[in-house]
Amino acid sequence: MTKTVFDQISEGLNEALSVARDEAAPYKLHVPAELDVKAIRTKTGMTQKDFASAFGFGLDQVKQWEQGRVRPVQALRAYLLLIDDDPDGLLNTLRRVHA
Repeated sequence: MTKTVFDQISEGLNEALSVARDEAAPYKLHVPAELDVKAIRTKTGMTQKDFASAFGFGLDQVKQWEQGRVRPVQALRAYLLLIDDDPDGLLNTLRRVHA
């Protein structure tokens, strides 16, 4: 192993340790491969139809996700994480930028 490769590995490990210790923010966004879309929607108190309409999804798309037939792609999973974190805040933002 060359010194350059070792240095890169060492740097990566040090960064990982800093993130694990909450001393640094992670460099890359981790988007889980699986999300419970129904739980996210239920948390909002919306029907499938209202959820789809409010956040710009297709109704059939939401149904497919909830039934586990299709998994949202990575960007949509990131969007769903934002919805899960603060649905009201996100709705307010969407209304503001859409107006």
